[in-house]
Amino acid sequence: MLKFQDKNEVRKRKHARVRKKISGTAERPRLCVYRSTKHIYAQIIDDQSGRTLVAASTLDEALKGKVGYTGNKSAAREVGKLIGEKAIEKGIKNVVFDRGGYLYHGRVQELAEGAREAGLEF
Repeated sequence: MLKFQDKNEVRKRKHARVRKKISGTAERPRLCVYRSTKHIYAQIIDDQSGRTLVAASTLDEALKGKVGYTGNKSAAREVGKLIGEKAIEKGIKNVVFDRGGYLYHGRVQELAEGAREAGLEF
């Protein structure tokens, strides 16, 4: 009998496989993406010290007036711009992109392009 696999379980396995190879350093931290049905979250993480350096999401106060619905591509692009601006303020220019096991398509791609627009390089 075949076991049914949840989409999220498959994504978590993919993410674990990618995380074996990708890790953030102090010089080049990791930009990690998490996507839910209503929101999108991004963090810039230094894995060596285990600290989150910068975080942004559709729940941030700075985006309350800019976006209406938070589960679409335009909101994801705004989150990308916001995390890019926050990172540049902290002196972070280069990052490693960790798409979290999601396909590089749709909201994840828009977040990455927004971060690039703000000045992040990856």
